[in-house]
Amino acid sequence: MRLDDGDLLTSLYEGMFEQPLWQSFLEKLRARTGASYATLIFRPIDDQNSFVELYAGKRPPEHLRQLFFEKFERDPLPHRQMREGRVYALTELLDPDNATQQAFYEELLVPSGMRYLRTMRITEPNGVTAWLSIASDRDFSAAIAARLAVLAPHVRIALRSFVALERERFRSAVTSRAIRNLNFGWLTLDAQCRIVDSDEHAERLLERSGILKRGRYNRLTPALPAIDREIAELVRSFARGEGGRPKAININRDPWMDILVAPFSERSVSTNYTPVAILYLRGDSQSNVDRYEQLVDLFGLLPSEARLAWAMAQGLSIAEAAKELGLSVETARNYSKKIYAKTGARGQAELVRTLLTSVLALA
Repeated sequence: MRLDDGDLLTSLYEGMFEQPLWQSFLEKLRARTGASYATLIFRPIDDQNSFVELYAGKRPPEHLRQLFFEKFERDPLPHRQMREGRVYALTELLDPDNATQQAFYEELLVPSGMRYLRTMRITEPNGVTAWLSIASDRDFSAAIAARLAVLAPHVRIALRSFVALERERFRSAVTSRAIRNLNFGWLTLDAQCRIVDSDEHAERLLERSGILKRGRYNRLTPALPAIDREIAELVRSFARGEGGRPKAININRDPWMDILVAPFSERSVSTNYTPVAILYLRGDSQSNVDRYEQLVDLFGLLPSEARLAWAMAQGLSIAEAAKELGLSVETARNYSKKIYAKTGARGQAELVRTLLTSVLALA
C-alpha cells in the first residue's frame, strides 16, 4: 500500500460526504492491505456510550453478532488504553491470562475471520476518538503496519472536518427551525436584482405569496411596480458602493409581509454572480382574519379588540390603526385599554412583544 498512488487519500477526504460514510475509503484500504475487513469505529463527542461502526468486507454472521451482544456486551479489548496514533497487533491487546479476552478471541474473532488484526486509535482535537482497523485470517507484514501509521494524521484531519461539518449541520438545523417558526427568510441579489442564493423559507414565501416572485432570468419581481423600482434603486446604490443604510419596506398587509434590504459584504467563489444586497423577508402564513380568531381564542379579546391588537402588533400607532379600521381615535384608545388588561401588556411595545413571542409565532 502506498499513499501516493492515486485515490486512497482522496477517498478518505471525500468519505465524509458519502452514505454510508467513508465506504469507498474502507473498501480501498481493505483491497490495498489484503485484509478481509477494514473498519472505522468512532464514539461521538456528545455520547460516549454509543459508537458508529463503519466497515468494508463480509459482514460477520448474525449469530456471531448476537453472541457479541449477549455474552460480551461490549468489546473487551483495552482500546481506550491504546496510545494515540500507534499501530497495534492483536497480540498486544490480548492478555493470555484474561479468560474473557481469550473467549472473545476464540468464539468471536477467529470464526469471523479476524485471527490477525492491525488497529490504531486516532483522537481529533475536539475529543472524538476513532479506531481504524484491518483484520484477516493471514498476518500482515511490518510494511503494511508501518504504512497504516502514515494514515493517522490524515484520518485525524478527515475526522476533524467531519465533526466540524456535523456541528455546523446541527447549528444550521436549530437556526433553521427558529427562522421557520418566525416566518423569516433571506435571499441575495446581484446588481440586476437577480436572485443569487436563498434559503428554503424565502423560497416558500415566494411560492405562496404572489407578492414577490422569480421573474425572467431569475430576477426578483415584486407584484407592485413601485416596490420593484424602490428595491432596484436600493440594489443599484449598494452596487455603486454608496454606503446606503438598510431599508425596511412593508409590501403587503394581508397577509403581512415585510422586507429589509441591506448591503451584502460577504464574498463567495461558489456562485456565478456577485451578490451586492441581501433581502430579509418576514411573511405571515396566516391571513388577518385567522390572526383575529387566534387572538380571540388566546387572550379572550372581542373581535373588534383583536383587529386593533393585530394592527398595533404590526407597528401602527393607535391613530393609524383607528384610521385603517374605521374607528374614532377615542374608541381605539378605549379598546387599547381593554387589550392591555386582557394581555397583561403595559403599553404598545410590550403588547407587540407579547403577541409576537406567543404561540402565534408558531402557528
